[in-house]
Amino acid sequence: MDRAQKEKVVDELGQIFESSGVVVVAHYTGLTVAEMQDLRARARAAEASVRVAKNRLAKIALEGKPCASIADYLSGMTVLTFSEDPVAAAKVAEGFAKDNKKFEILGGAMGETALDRAGVEATSKLPSRDELIATIAGMIGAPASNIAGAIGAPASNIASILSTIEEKAEAA
Repeated sequence: MDRAQKEKVVDELGQIFESSGVVVVAHYTGLTVAEMQDLRARARAAEASVRVAKNRLAKIALEGKPCASIADYLSGMTVLTFSEDPVAAAKVAEGFAKDNKKFEILGGAMGETALDRAGVEATSKLPSRDELIATIAGMIGAPASNIAGAIGAPASNIASILSTIEEKAEAA
């Protein structure tokens, strides 16, 4: 790899570190190509990404970035899982680590907050951005449906009372 290519990789990594909501660092020693493809497919499905980069270039790209704390994890065969959603990459990494014992999560960062192994696991258990939006939308819509039900209830009650009176009149 020549100098121009290295500079390009450092720029790409810098953009990743700058724009990601979460970055997870893991060792992938012993994973097969098929297993790595599975990890990439899971990441794609969750709108996350996976990147293998030279540790030296990644450390250069981390300088001055919010997630610079992950530099300590960059040794050996490391893979970066990242996403704009603050929990998507952590969920992907945790799910893959449960299925693959060769995939060892070291830690990560959520913005300026450094995450150790337990921090990544805790982050993976949080609801995603989409789940939070759906929950909030449901909470906003619930009062409106309760009001509609309350307004419609008296008419429903009157109709059932009239029906009961009519049945009694027919029976008599």
